[in-house]
Amino acid sequence: MQHKKHDLKNVYLIVAKNIKRYRKLKRLTQKDLARLTGYSYVYIRRLEAPGCIKNFSVQTIYHIACVLDVDIGKLFIDDDI
Repeated sequence: MQHKKHDLKNVYLIVAKNIKRYRKLKRLTQKDLARLTGYSYVYIRRLEAPGCIKNFSVQTIYHIACVLDVDIGKLFIDDDI
């Protein structure tokens, strides 16, 4: 199975979009999420920003999912609600 480079980019964008959605559902600001995860505000802001290059580990996503109290798998679902 061959994956294209843009497929990986799409995964990063999907995860970023879902982090933002679940953060807002929890009524957290980016600063709140940064404080609760221990990541910097700038990192969280760039992670969510659509125009920024994304680069994060599964461990990072797992940690954020735990803080947001959401199953990590939900962050990978491409669901335009």
